[in-house]
Amino acid sequence: MSFSYWENKAHKAIIRTWPTIRNNWHLGLTAFGGPPVHFRIVGLGFRKALERTVVTLPHSLPGAIGMFGLSVGISNIGNTLPRAVYALLSGLNAATVGIIACAAVELSSIAITDKLTRILVFLTGAAGLLYKVLWYFPVLIFAAGFAAVTNDYRWLHRLVQAIKNIFIRARASSMGMELNTIERRSWSDPNRSITALPEHEMTSGGDPESRTIPQEYRLNFSWKSGTAIITTFFLTFIVVMVFRGVFHNPPVLYKLFANLCLAGTIIFGGGPVVIPLLREYIVAEGWVSPRDFLVGLAIIQAFPGPNFNFAVFLGGLTAINNGQSVVLGAIIAFIGIFLPGMVLVHGTMGVWKVLRSKPLVKSGVRGINAGAVGLIYTAVYRIWQVGFIDEDFQSGKSLGDDPWWVVVTATAYVGGRYFGLSAPLALLLGGLLGLTNDEFELNAKTESWVQMGSGSIKRVCM
Repeated sequence: MSFSYWENKAHKAIIRTWPTIRNNWHLGLTAFGGPPVHFRIVGLGFRKALERTVVTLPHSLPGAIGMFGLSVGISNIGNTLPRAVYALLSGLNAATVGIIACAAVELSSIAITDKLTRILVFLTGAAGLLYKVLWYFPVLIFAAGFAAVTNDYRWLHRLVQAIKNIFIRARASSMGMELNTIERRSWSDPNRSITALPEHEMTSGGDPESRTIPQEYRLNFSWKSGTAIITTFFLTFIVVMVFRGVFHNPPVLYKLFANLCLAGTIIFGGGPVVIPLLREYIVAEGWVSPRDFLVGLAIIQAFPGPNFNFAVFLGGLTAINNGQSVVLGAIIAFIGIFLPGMVLVHGTMGVWKVLRSKPLVKSGVRGINAGAVGLIYTAVYRIWQVGFIDEDFQSGKSLGDDPWWVVVTATAYVGGRYFGLSAPLALLLGGLLGLTNDEFELNAKTESWVQMGSGSIKRVCM
């Protein structure tokens, strides 16, 4: 193909995407609040794949650049921070817990559609508290999807019925009854159905709910192209993970990319879910200290853009702590965490228009969404357990050890849930309350020292 052909294609792409850039460049500077707010902003309708890709970059880059600078700064500070800084970070962490808890409740109202999804949210969240290894969270999510399909299609019911028939036949043989008579009784219920759609997928007339999509919102993307993209990605992903496990001592930046690519591939539910995974995939590897992780976690909440930018901070610190280029580490982390979602979304566009009407797919997605929301509650607990940091316990301890942080968390949750308090204002309030607590503690210690000094002087005079 000639150069003019590609020049013409590039010109058309620029003309098509320029209105998107012009109208949405500010998202990277104003999109605070995590998944619930981002869904409302970005979900207004980007129909073309190129538009979504173009929006992702300005949405992510400002926060990513800020986190890159933070990683450089954190690497140059000493082992101990000033008291006021610890108080500020603890206040931000406490407010973060309240914000994520509020997000979990809001997302639960969407994900919970019946008793099964309510049970899946509870069981996934509870199971996430009890055990933590690299493979555990994705297994929980996909197990929730499988449980939803099993329930909706009564696969377990079919197995139970088969076992029941075996006992019935055995009993019939011992009693001398005819088998065909027992079988007719067993299956005589006219309302019995092996395969049934979930109640929430049925309209009042009993037919699966139909969807009419306007022409301008339809995806002009073939299912063959989508399948090819998804297949290519997963084959590449498997190769990356196999090499990561086979190599005796692979480069640390390769292991960083593999871990973040794994996190970006298996995450459902956005930033709150990725936080406990990043702690296991980065801190547990010894690449970043628990204190630096908590510092970055507190500050990322005050940054605009997606929480996935936290990976840039961790990638930069990982590179610095292992004698590698900080720029290279940040870029690898950015690509590793964002690439899977971008590729899979584009591939799914073609496949989804074929699969979205399939009851089996709807059931699986329903369970996966419920499982992902359950893991957000796990993230709330994990951060709660390590959110309080001080010079004496820089790895973090439970916010519940000080009633003040419980109040800060409750204030952020109640403000966001019932009074419309935005995430940036909740974080600002949490930081101010943290500094206020530090000031109170400092004054209390000063008064205690003065009283001790006065007592000593009196004893000397006597």
